[in-house]
Amino acid sequence: MSEAKQPAAAKVDKSATEDKAADAGNDNFRLLADIPVRLSVEVGSVSKRLADIMAFRESEVIELDRQSDDLLDIKVNGTLVAKGEVVTIDGRFGVRIAELADVGASFPAIERR
Repeated sequence: MSEAKQPAAAKVDKSATEDKAADAGNDNFRLLADIPVRLSVEVGSVSKRLADIMAFRESEVIELDRQSDDLLDIKVNGTLVAKGEVVTIDGRFGVRIAELADVGASFPAIERR
């Protein structure tokens, strides 16, 4: 019994494939770029028992886990993306970015754009 000959595999231009993948990645990024996310700035935190929280009164001071000169956490949807410091802009709070988180360490396939 004779075996059927397999067709030769098509040769692929690796650079063309990589270019198409990069273009697809850019298209995907553009698609995702308009999705709204929540940016928040965290001054600090503390763990408390629910009973203690229920006993809070106006003018009570809650001590947090950070020093007053520590940088603040800047988070997107709860994920740390940067650290910064408080500024005021026309009487409103703002935050100046002092350090960017290392995105590549968590997600090596994501490039900063």
